[in-house]
Amino acid sequence: MKLFFKEHYLLIGVQIVQFAVMLSVYWLDGYRSIKPLLYAVFLGFFFLGCYLFYHYYRRRKFYRRLARPLETLDESIQKNGGAPAAEALEELLKSQYRHYRHELKTLERAQKEHLTFMEQWVHQMKTPLSVIELTAQNLDEPESSSIREETERMKTGLNTILYMARLRTIEQDFRVKPVVLADIVHEVNRDNKRLYIRSQVYPKFKEEKQGLTVETDEKWLFFMLSQLVQNAVKYSAGKSSTIIISLYEKGAEAVLEVTDFGVGIPEADRKRVFDPFFTGENGRSFRESTGMGLYLTKTAADQLGHRLELDSEEGKGTTVRMVFTSTQNLTPM
Repeated sequence: MKLFFKEHYLLIGVQIVQFAVMLSVYWLDGYRSIKPLLYAVFLGFFFLGCYLFYHYYRRRKFYRRLARPLETLDESIQKNGGAPAAEALEELLKSQYRHYRHELKTLERAQKEHLTFMEQWVHQMKTPLSVIELTAQNLDEPESSSIREETERMKTGLNTILYMARLRTIEQDFRVKPVVLADIVHEVNRDNKRLYIRSQVYPKFKEEKQGLTVETDEKWLFFMLSQLVQNAVKYSAGKSSTIIISLYEKGAEAVLEVTDFGVGIPEADRKRVFDPFFTGENGRSFRESTGMGLYLTKTAADQLGHRLELDSEEGKGTTVRMVFTSTQNLTPM
């Protein structure tokens, strides 16, 4: 109703001015019989009211649609009524809708092609890296260690690219099932064994309750824990020789915790550490920082329904906790 009056307030105003001018002309001409004039004005307003009522009644659905936001895109192409302006708007919306759907499908197709290309490229690059690693085993030290170190860095970067690409379709990539957290921790430690040795930072595993089992995606959990461990090692190297990986229950929730005793995160950077490509003050000191590790970990955790918590003190270290809710904690009491 408000929209209808906003559209017709000028017409109503013009009619009022017109009737006032007519009364003034008759009055100045010496016509002093006021009742016929008032009756004429009443008839004018009566016919104006009838027109406005008919106009609103005929187009009420159209005004109601314009007055509220659309809940779905398909609502924009519903019937508006028989008014010419409404029909013209309906045709315009249909045309825009078809154009939008065409553009959307084009973008989705391009996105899928890009994702497929990225996955194929990453897998193709892993093959020559494996060949380089095998070749390096036949070389003498320190050349062999240097080559393996660089290939590990390249593999880590390729995995990050692969998971960034999969992040766009992360819901389709999930395979949720019961996972024993200790098994994932041991697997991550084995996979990062050379990183521990090279950085001279070693993990200490604390399992307060054995057999902690949660409902999650094993592949993504492995990736998330790897990111947390690699960050802990990177920012501990040269300052501390130990990181602690802990498993425990807090109430009905299961907690996977990674603690380091490295450089810590400055207070000004803590609120932004989960933003994409944010490296902060530490990123300028550690050249290998991409600013994507914690972002990918946080995004995947959110999609899986896990909670990520971070505590840090500059110069003393950082603790990151991955909390599995009571419904995800499958450990027998």
